Amino acid sequence: MGRTLPSITQAFLQEQQSLARFRRALRREDQLAFDELLADARRHLAASAYASHLLPFEVMLLSMLVEERKLVIDLQRRLDGLDARLARLEDRRSLPAASEEGERAER
Repeated sequence: MGRTLPSITQAFLQEQQSLARFRRALRREDQLAFDELLADARRHLAASAYASHLLPFEVMLLSMLVEERKLVIDLQRRLDGLDARLARLEDRRSLPAASEEGERAER
C-alpha cells in the first residue's frame, strides 16, 4: 500500500518550485529576503507534518510567520533593554544636578 499524499518535504519542494517564477521576478534584495522566508518555512517541516488538514502553502506561511514573530519578540526585548539602560543613564545624569540644586537651596 503506497502513500496517497506526498510527504511534507515533497509538498514543500513542489510549492517552492511553483513560486520560482515569482521569485525570479523579484529584485535581487527581495529574492534574498524571500529565500530567507523559505528557509524559515523549511525549518518547521517536522511540525508541518502534523498540520495535514492545511494546504502546504498555508503551513509554509504559518512557519514563516512564526519565525518573523520570534524576530519581532527578540527585537522588542532588545529595544526594551536599551530603553531601560537609557533611562538609567538619564537618571544618573540628572541626580548630580538635582543634588547641587538642593545644596544651593540649603545655603
